[in-house]
Amino acid sequence: MTYFKKLISLLTIVFFSFVIVLPGNVAGITAREEQMLSREFLYAARAHYEIIDDPFIDNYINELGQKLLSYFPSQPFKYHFYVIHEDVYNAFAAPAGHIFVNSGLIEAMDSEEELAGILGHEISHVVCRHISDMIERSKKANLATLAGMVAGIFLGVGGAATAGTAITMGSIAASQSAALSFSRENERQADQIGLKYLSEAGYSCKGLLLVLGKIRNKEWFGSDYIPTYLKTHPGTEERISYISSWIDTNAEKENLLQPVDSSNFIIAKTKLQALYGDEILALKKFKADVRDTPHDPISHYGYGLILARTGNRKDAIKHIRIALGKKAFDPNILRDLGKIYFLDGQYPEALNILESTLKLVSFDHEGLYYLGRAKMELGKYNEAANAFEEIITKKPNHTQALYSLGETCHKLGKQGEYHYYLGVYYQYKRDLRNAIFHFEKGVKTIADPEKKKKMETFLNKLRKKTEQQKRSEEEKQSQFKN
Repeated sequence: MTYFKKLISLLTIVFFSFVIVLPGNVAGITAREEQMLSREFLYAARAHYEIIDDPFIDNYINELGQKLLSYFPSQPFKYHFYVIHEDVYNAFAAPAGHIFVNSGLIEAMDSEEELAGILGHEISHVVCRHISDMIERSKKANLATLAGMVAGIFLGVGGAATAGTAITMGSIAASQSAALSFSRENERQADQIGLKYLSEAGYSCKGLLLVLGKIRNKEWFGSDYIPTYLKTHPGTEERISYISSWIDTNAEKENLLQPVDSSNFIIAKTKLQALYGDEILALKKFKADVRDTPHDPISHYGYGLILARTGNRKDAIKHIRIALGKKAFDPNILRDLGKIYFLDGQYPEALNILESTLKLVSFDHEGLYYLGRAKMELGKYNEAANAFEEIITKKPNHTQALYSLGETCHKLGKQGEYHYYLGVYYQYKRDLRNAIFHFEKGVKTIADPEKKKKMETFLNKLRKKTEQQKRSEEEKQSQFKN
């Protein structure tokens, strides 16, 4: 129930924001309004879930998503694809083309065709404006029902689990189909559209059929194991039947499709299993893989990653090197080897490997970050600062680079810049107190007029925000006393 409550909480926050912000007589939401809502959704999603920020995984799922999108009609949104660190089987589309897939669901897949099937289905929900319809339905839901859901969620979180669950489940029974899940008609239309474009993109629709079967089979373990996907995507049996019929009808077309190269999918899945899956299971799996398929570089790669994760860096380096020997100049394996060298305190080796890696790719924020860290450890502060600055120029919300750049400026005696970057870091972390502290210090010492002006602007906004929070807290306490 924990995961489902988190998802309901996230959706409820967004729905309430929508009810409050937009006029009550809107007959549907526009693309612009949906984009506005997506910002609120992303903020809530990042607060509730860990979005995996691995360069290879992020690039892979976005490249696959964009490949599928190229076969759909032109869209009013710029789509983004994310992997969430969650074992629960789930995938969902958020407003304005933000699509999420759980790591646990990808780990259960065996090919890129299965992942493409899920992404194609979620893209179709956005294309068909089902998200817009869902939000519109939620506006029409009784506010008392939504309030009951919120009360149930927070009562459960606060410890009154029985009461919280009772309130929440009662509310869901009344409004889940209207506000928190797609209708069966939505699912049927998304499958119809998704299968068409999935096939045009060169993917067999058997992939979607296979992964739906895996999701359905999970339900058979008992009510505690019902995947969240089934709660938000109804009519699974009906969908499986429809997809099977579609495949039979289009058998000639399906048979002409060429096999899909799943090599990048396998690497992404390997990284998810080794770095984010259950440690004990991953260690057992990759140890067995190395024993059974000793000539497979991916077996050694996965084993090296899980060994490093569990602290055995010496053996990790050995197996990553074996993988690299079989896949020479692979930038992904090179970067991870450099990262492990750094974590093991072998800074010169890390520096050499990471510099080689970055010659093979246009931009790799993780590799560049550890290169900067290695240079810091070796006393090359100006070069380290350059690395961190390059990261935040292309990825402004990279909090680790912001913090490290601040620390590097401190080493270089640039106190104004030190406070500037630490202030921005704490601002991204929503730690207003520390952000204000560093900005107040920074405006007094920084020489750069542009950064000084930015800090003054940040300070004005943050002070207003803290005042609003203070007044809101005082009003709550006053109401409580009364």
